[in-house]
Amino acid sequence: NQWANVVRWEKTTRPFLRTSEFLWQEGHTVHASPEEAKEETIKMLNVYDEFAKNVLAIPMLTGKKSEKEKFAGAEATYSIEAMMLDGKSLQAGTSHYLTDNFARAFDIKFLDKDGVLKHPHQSSWGVSTRLIGAVIMAHGDERGLKLPPRVAPVQAVIIPIAAHKPGVTEKAEELKTQLAKAGVRVKLDDTDNSPGWKFNEYEMKGVPLRIEIGPRDIENGVVTVSRRDKAGEKFTVSIDNLADSVAKLLDEVHESMYAAALEFRNSHIKTVQTMEELGNAVQNQNFALSMWCGDRACEDKIKETYQASSRNMPFDQSPVGDKCVCCGKKAKHKIYWGRAY
Repeated sequence: NQWANVVRWEKTTRPFLRTSEFLWQEGHTVHASPEEAKEETIKMLNVYDEFAKNVLAIPMLTGKKSEKEKFAGAEATYSIEAMMLDGKSLQAGTSHYLTDNFARAFDIKFLDKDGVLKHPHQSSWGVSTRLIGAVIMAHGDERGLKLPPRVAPVQAVIIPIAAHKPGVTEKAEELKTQLAKAGVRVKLDDTDNSPGWKFNEYEMKGVPLRIEIGPRDIENGVVTVSRRDKAGEKFTVSIDNLADSVAKLLDEVHESMYAAALEFRNSHIKTVQTMEELGNAVQNQNFALSMWCGDRACEDKIKETYQASSRNMPFDQSPVGDKCVCCGKKAKHKIYWGRAY
């Protein structure tokens, strides 16, 4: 397993998505049997899927890539595919079953327990800084970033109101210390900028929670809280046990962001039976779910006609029809199509 910078040729670069140099996490495993290597391949795909859901609040479509889209040299490639807010797909991570192809190419052998030298079977898997792009494009809005609490550098920002009045700054410092001790990544902005300027600044930066404290709040034993995922919504929270309340709120923000992303994605997946329906789906910022005969010619035709590529074939292959969306022949696979980065 390695975390490393990679440099590669990119004719057209996009920040975070396709850059000449990027940071990635890449893993390789070597196994005695095909079964062990296949198990590891799927296990790591699920690790990435769970990380996207439980940390990044992004729902993924998991499945197997087509022969055209699989990694060169692999027997099978699996991916996690995320929908961005413009309806495009982002391949957020991949996991490959390499069988013994590379071991044979480099004549790598091991002595098996039966005393026979054999070529081992391998898996390979990776994600990259493209996930940062996924967070930005799956959650952001016209106000700026909207960061999931579990990766936000600052989870809560404290903003004193009428800081020149006695006790306000001191109380804000006290709350900061209380939250920091509880493990919250908290910032106190006690600069001379106006509260309105600060509100805009931290909304733009995507800080999940904004906590305001002023003379009236102190008098009432509360703070005023605003959630970034529900911009404009304000409510009061008791100063007593504030750390517990903030921890609960951060979990609620995560669940809310995931639910919103899931609802958006599901509402932008259209089941289609014809090429015309497929075209209408992808041209209107949706994924298309269809049946496919498995032929490369149909895959190429869809790409040429609608600039939509196959994303992956879900593990649940319950049919949504019986004919290929392109040629009308008997279908073999259920598959997602979409325009992609």
